[in-house]
Amino acid sequence: MANPFLRRATEYIRDPEAFLSIVSPAPLTTFLAQRSYKNELFTHPIRIIGSPGTGKTMLANLAEFKMVETILRDVANSTNRPLAKALADAGFVSKKMTPNVAAVRIPMESEYRAFWELPYDSAIKTKLAFRLLQARAILAMIRGLTASGERSIEKIRFIPRAAYEAHLEQIGGLSAEGMKRMALAVQRAIYTVGAGLRPPELDKLPHDAIAPYAPFDAIEAVEIDWDGAPIELHPLAMLDDMHELHHDQLDELFSLLSHREMRFGRWMMMRLDALSPGDVLRTNVQPTHNRTEGRDFMDISMQVDGDKGAARTKFRKMALEMANKYLPRVEIFANRETPTLANLLPKNSPRLSAANLRDLKESLDKVQDNLKISASRREEIEGLIADFARSRDPNEIGDDIAAAMCRILMHRYDKRRENITPSLFEGVNDPEPSKPLKATRDVANGARIHLHHEFGRPLHYGIEALCDASNENAEVFLQYTGDLVAEVETRLIRRKSLAIPVEDQQSVLRRTAQTRMQNWAFPMATPVRRVVDAISEVCLKESLLPNAPLDQGAMAVAILESEFSKIPPDNEVLMVLKQAVAHGAINIERDYGQGGKHWCLIELTGTVSLAKGLTMIRGGFVKKKVAFLEDPIGQSHA
Repeated sequence: MANPFLRRATEYIRDPEAFLSIVSPAPLTTFLAQRSYKNELFTHPIRIIGSPGTGKTMLANLAEFKMVETILRDVANSTNRPLAKALADAGFVSKKMTPNVAAVRIPMESEYRAFWELPYDSAIKTKLAFRLLQARAILAMIRGLTASGERSIEKIRFIPRAAYEAHLEQIGGLSAEGMKRMALAVQRAIYTVGAGLRPPELDKLPHDAIAPYAPFDAIEAVEIDWDGAPIELHPLAMLDDMHELHHDQLDELFSLLSHREMRFGRWMMMRLDALSPGDVLRTNVQPTHNRTEGRDFMDISMQVDGDKGAARTKFRKMALEMANKYLPRVEIFANRETPTLANLLPKNSPRLSAANLRDLKESLDKVQDNLKISASRREEIEGLIADFARSRDPNEIGDDIAAAMCRILMHRYDKRRENITPSLFEGVNDPEPSKPLKATRDVANGARIHLHHEFGRPLHYGIEALCDASNENAEVFLQYTGDLVAEVETRLIRRKSLAIPVEDQQSVLRRTAQTRMQNWAFPMATPVRRVVDAISEVCLKESLLPNAPLDQGAMAVAILESEFSKIPPDNEVLMVLKQAVAHGAINIERDYGQGGKHWCLIELTGTVSLAKGLTMIRGGFVKKKVAFLEDPIGQSHA
């Protein structure tokens, strides 16, 4: 059995039971159930946007009617019960545990993009593609409604919108049999146009390809029998991977799909790189094809949005649910009790070797001598650290952390006594600092950064570090966890304890992060890599300053919002930043308030922080100008 963490399992598993055994309900709860406009999800145009691996396709597969029916027919099953609740919270299932939505997933593969290459006017090409996807949506819906074998096609009835009776003949009537027949004819006619070696002349296009056909406009609901009683369902077409379309074709199709009067649900699922830089970076944003978000369509972002701390907490919960479903499928646990991820990734506080600890304490003495800090002042600082250590877990603040904290606080003291005239009653160079010194958790985190780069002391380990390195991305989390599970398999072969020591956790995670960055092959990957390297360099330099002014260090640069907002929409800086955001290299936070000013925060993601040995604790940043971004981009051209 292959390591299930190293497969994109939810996209390739066809058996419903196998799919449900590993899928988590968390995406439904996180991205849909808590929406204020939940009742409009199935009647209004919705854009669902996220980076690769954020769970768009998994969400669509879980929400399809055939999967919902499988869950509801065995809702007492311990696997299905939480999924059914999540589906109900998101609106796919009623409070009575009956289906509420007839949803189908339509993959927008390259075949649709091929229509854009036809030698016709753009309006003709767009209408051909639009009619084809409508025909396929109807066919997929009928297949889904009859997949269980519990109802025949004769038991399905489509309900029209008021005043749209004239359209019924064009779509095959209201019976599922008639609509299926018409949809097959439209699909066959349009397919011959796009798949032929030579497209026909415009005046020779097949009649069924150009005749009026608009089921999305005409249909409002679907009626089926459920346990002997009729129920009405909202029809929903989930158009997956719309970023595969040509960008002009995407705009044209979006214009047709975003008509507010339609009552046939439309979800347009796409990656961030399908959007304009203005949409991704929230700068110079213009209405999308004369459509306004909130009025004509709604966006659901599967990225970090709003409260980042809350987003991390939600993702950690979702990630652990996924891991607990995947771990029993690992071959080495087939005939033994499956451990939890926490058991495999202990968070024992690492310690420096005796030799390294001796070197650290010698450096501490040298700092005291070089800064001319009195023995009494050092004793006072060590007392602050001892008091702090007693308030924490006994294993958290060892001799190594305490010594590194003392070194940082001595440098802070030196900074804070500058320009202070010593009192006649104080030591020659031992005045009280301008601001009291404090030993805090943040200072301890700064000490960990220093020790990591000075002595190689592990910095990133444990479940929280694993989740935070994943940048709220399910696929990235599975890859990291997969490599850790592979390490567990190796340890088992070598007859070692399955629990991975923190040193090995750090090594595996960093190696995976560095490999991910080396394998970046998306558009503009080279300038993105240079920008990321430049940000990492200044963040590391700031993080390793002797007095640790940013406590735990920096993982971002910040540009004044007033400066960043003046970058022209077609500037290459915005194009590079868009690709960096879309592919998980950076996050952008606009209007970040600090120090009475507003900043555009350009934050490294967990993968980059892991690869570069930076903190994954958010908040610390280095102030820069736009020119700081322009320089590495210019170097990439050279």
